[in-house]
Amino acid sequence: MTKPVVIVGASMGGLRAAEALRRFGYAGPITAIGDEAYPPYNRPPLSKEVLAGEVSHEAVAFPQRAATEVVNWVLGTRVMSADLEHSTVTDDSGSVHEYSALIIATGLRPKRLQVENGDLRGRHAVRTLDDAITLRAALAPGAKVVILGAGFIGCEIAATARKLGCDVTVVAPGVHPIVRPLGLELAKELQHRHEEQGVEFRMKTAVVDLVGVDEVAGVILDSGEVLPCEVFIEAIGSDCNDEWLEGNDLDLTDGVLTDNNMLALHQDGSAWPNVYALGDVARFANPVFDHVARRVEHWNIPTDTAKRVGQHFNGQANDVFAPIPSFWSDQYDMHILAYGLLALADEIKLIDGSINGDCVFGYYRDGKMVGVCGIGMRSVVQSFRKEFILEAK
Repeated sequence: MTKPVVIVGASMGGLRAAEALRRFGYAGPITAIGDEAYPPYNRPPLSKEVLAGEVSHEAVAFPQRAATEVVNWVLGTRVMSADLEHSTVTDDSGSVHEYSALIIATGLRPKRLQVENGDLRGRHAVRTLDDAITLRAALAPGAKVVILGAGFIGCEIAATARKLGCDVTVVAPGVHPIVRPLGLELAKELQHRHEEQGVEFRMKTAVVDLVGVDEVAGVILDSGEVLPCEVFIEAIGSDCNDEWLEGNDLDLTDGVLTDNNMLALHQDGSAWPNVYALGDVARFANPVFDHVARRVEHWNIPTDTAKRVGQHFNGQANDVFAPIPSFWSDQYDMHILAYGLLALADEIKLIDGSINGDCVFGYYRDGKMVGVCGIGMRSVVQSFRKEFILEAK
């Protein structure tokens, strides 16, 4: 091949894709294009332990293995469009990159609150290293922090901000934090543990506007109440970075729809022969659970889907792709570990431990386990991983 494999996205998914191409036998040219100036780094610690200390690229950088030393890393460059029919992508400098195969690994970006008085300094989201560096500088002891959103990112930042001595209030529309995946009982306990650490929650509540002239001075709730704050953090979900693919024959309903080999699909359901998508931006069916295509934003998915791309590209995808989703979260002294897709459950029950201590919950759909999650009891949680492996066979 004279034309390189082009990977758009130079974060973990892009790095793992380059590694997998080499691992399974491809020795040709690879170009990886990323819009950040930094070489690939690990994002999850940015809202956890790294945010609590000194945020730097060195703290989160992935090691570069020998296999990817000759990859052409084009950093600080955004791909603006693609022409899949002619196998090219065009970046923000106007340069056109031809490819023999395209790997889409552009991931997500944070959703942002749309309000009338939104053009103020002091608004933060956490997705990139620069985001975390800017936020860490603002989390001074005594700072009044309002976090919009009570998912995992919101709760992790709340825990970190409290440990740094900030005054923290979480505002969110749900009845308890992280209630959709965790279920009512475990979510209620998680809120209780945060409250014991001094976090205040305003649940079933929305932010309708911001207070301030140049900088955020407070938020206005839908009740009319004004909460003073100096640091406003938005953790309200993510949008797919897939606009650059518009105008091509792809299903972009929610990310890039792919088949079981991570090949992007035409709108008629047939596969592009040389276009792959992986990680958070890919939507695919997992036979461990059912045949519904879903995006899965769990930490292992970029690595697992990149491996599949490497296997298929090199003619070694001989089995059914059935990755086991997994995530972890550290909040105070709580280590939360989960396998499966918890949100699919129609029944949730405590299967080990005590709700006010270390505990493990099972998540079931139609009587079959679809997820397991524990606070502590790591070995017990890990012992249930075989349930999903067996189901996948």
